[in-house]
Amino acid sequence: MKRKFGIILTFALLVGALLAGCSGGEKKVVKVGVNGSGVPTWEYIKEKAADEGIEIELVEFADYVRPNMALADGDIDINSFQTISYFNSFIEEKDLDLSPIGTTYIAPMGLYSEKYKSADEIPEGSTIAVPQEATNMGRALLLLQEAGLIELEEGFDGNGDLEAITKNPKNIKFEAVVAAQTPRVLPDVAGSVINNGVAVEAGFIPVEDSIFREGDTATPYINIIAARTEDKDNETYKKIVEIFQTDDVADHVNKVYKKSLIPTFVPLSEIGE
Repeated sequence: MKRKFGIILTFALLVGALLAGCSGGEKKVVKVGVNGSGVPTWEYIKEKAADEGIEIELVEFADYVRPNMALADGDIDINSFQTISYFNSFIEEKDLDLSPIGTTYIAPMGLYSEKYKSADEIPEGSTIAVPQEATNMGRALLLLQEAGLIELEEGFDGNGDLEAITKNPKNIKFEAVVAAQTPRVLPDVAGSVINNGVAVEAGFIPVEDSIFREGDTATPYINIIAARTEDKDNETYKKIVEIFQTDDVADHVNKVYKKSLIPTFVPLSEIGE
């Protein structure tokens, strides 16, 4: 009788273990590629995702190239570091099968200087550093046009290089450098156009330290979360997007980044996707 009872108990425990394994109790692990400036936001999302049974593993990158290549290669599951403009240009150039799955915020680009307090003060013949990547450079040129330093060809869409400049009344020279290096050249130039995330990593508070920032927000510069196209409808990834696009995450972003980032949760259709 005891032997029979033992067999029944063992069977019951085995069934219970199997049911527990099938009940969704096991956490889903998602590797998210980010740059350094995005870590505080994603650490917060990581906590919220854990409550939903999703374990987020953050993978940090120091440039704007490897996060997309790592995503395409399957080394990470999703990434969050780039504008839709940069994303579309990059995947076309590299022929990558990636897709946006959600919007996050706009990170206004700014002009910084250790020597001058406004764009108007920058003297004739000065050198301004700009990021060398095509979409970043195009965006920087639009910023400098908005600041009144140059004029660009009519209809310039933000994708291009220095040849788009049609008027340069102060005869400004331009030094193209890798986006991540734009803060480091500040001592050697009159000004440097720096991406928001790079500026934050360098210790700047963009809303306070830049001498000129982008004005009205523009659709091409909304940041996104991206995945491999085959995974764009993955329910776990969609849940992470849902978690990101909540009011408390927006409040967290505003607090941590001192309103230097603008939470922008819009449908993908509004960014042409």
